Amino acid sequence: MVLRKKTTTSHSQKRSLITKLAPKSSISEQYRTVRTNIQFSSVDEEIKSIMVTSADPSEGKSTTVANLAVTFAQQGKKVLLVDADMRKPTVHYTFQVENIYGLTNVLTKIKTLEEAISHTDVEHLDILTSGPIPPNPAELLGSKAMLEFLTTVEEKYDVILFDTPPILAVTDAQILANLCEGSVLVVASGKTEIEKVTKSKELLAQAKGKLLGAVLNNKKMDKSNYYYYYGTYGHK
Repeated sequence: MVLRKKTTTSHSQKRSLITKLAPKSSISEQYRTVRTNIQFSSVDEEIKSIMVTSADPSEGKSTTVANLAVTFAQQGKKVLLVDADMRKPTVHYTFQVENIYGLTNVLTKIKTLEEAISHTDVEHLDILTSGPIPPNPAELLGSKAMLEFLTTVEEKYDVILFDTPPILAVTDAQILANLCEGSVLVVASGKTEIEKVTKSKELLAQAKGKLLGAVLNNKKMDKSNYYYYYGTYGHK
């Protein structure tokens, strides 16, 4: 494993990891609530592999999964955050590392897992960036190599979180939903249409994915507070 060169930190990048920068804030507490709900969603056995998606782009899925990764790591879990959004990767921006190689290189056997994984300055949290954008993301995610990758990382980590493309845009999220033990759907308050939420849920069900619940994102707490509220509602 290597700690890759960091890029310049921007204000927006700082805000995206509020659980790291302001762990006592009300928003960080909401992320911890989401984490707790995920852990309670399966009584009989611990869920290790979880994918996070949304119906459409720009609904906060990448910010949500990054902060969830931090909260799991703060709990003492050994966490791997995987950028499986090979079409529009963002994890390397959030954690300010280079994206020269990553998941695509591991799946195509160009790099070993140990060579591709990056440490972060958050204790217990490692990340695997997307790597070079491939011409066939869906095929890579549905390959035998992906199954081997999952088996390997589940032996090494307590929690594996996947940032995936929006489920209504491409089939990638459906493929991962079938492979992962649980799925979380991010919904933007006042933006995501109910019909799209319903369709997203149907696609996850068709993929035989286990929907753990949804995260309501971008809901204003009150008129005087510009921060966002993160919470969950209903899971089956």
